[in-house]
Amino acid sequence: MTVEPVPDEPAAVADCGEERALVLADYHAGLETALRRDGVEVRSRAADRRERTRRLLVRTEADRVVFLGDLANAIGSPGREEREELGDLLSALTARVPVTVVKGNHDGGVEEVVDDLGVDDVTVADGPGMRIGTVGFAHGHTWPSREVLSAGTVCVAHEHPAVRLEDEVGGRRVERAWLRGRLDPAPFVEHHGEVEIDGDLVVFPAFNELTGGTWINVSGQGFLSPFLPEGLADGEAYLLDGTRLGDYRRV
Repeated sequence: MTVEPVPDEPAAVADCGEERALVLADYHAGLETALRRDGVEVRSRAADRRERTRRLLVRTEADRVVFLGDLANAIGSPGREEREELGDLLSALTARVPVTVVKGNHDGGVEEVVDDLGVDDVTVADGPGMRIGTVGFAHGHTWPSREVLSAGTVCVAHEHPAVRLEDEVGGRRVERAWLRGRLDPAPFVEHHGEVEIDGDLVVFPAFNELTGGTWINVSGQGFLSPFLPEGLADGEAYLLDGTRLGDYRRV
């Protein structure tokens, strides 16, 4: 596969042709600060997230890291704690490989942080996304560009997809999930006009386990992206451990 999930991790490796990219979605640096403002006491997990990312980079031997939007958590300019986390993370990663950030709806101030770092190895792409070789990347809060949609595989995030599972005795748990299927051209043609589409769509789980998410198999839970669920044909759900759940609408 062009985009292959890393077993037991909310991350994937994308074979982009000339290089392999480690792809993470919805990192939400500084989320704990926002939770504390809302009265939820939780320690910062910034160092844990950074170390997990570093280990994944070493494990996958990727040539680049792609953050698939919402690298930051603050909608506007990041505060001190979030800015420090972003600076430490990007500095650690760019010491090894280039980094690409596809902007999400929470990344309004990410360019300012990158400028403050003064590093040359961080590329920031706008919300409609970008292509690297045969793979397209967009956050998913807005419509992907024509260029992204023409890729063989399109990676999006934003949804934080999760499934609610029940056992035979009534026990319940919620687990992060992948969604994967064919791109259905219909909604994109309606939005863009004529556009060449013949690829797959992969919806990434959130890397940050504190974000919550969209329960894709619970009645009344709507999607956030303007092109979902219509843009996902024959969509199947997978758990992080690779368990195939089948049609996400029937889980």
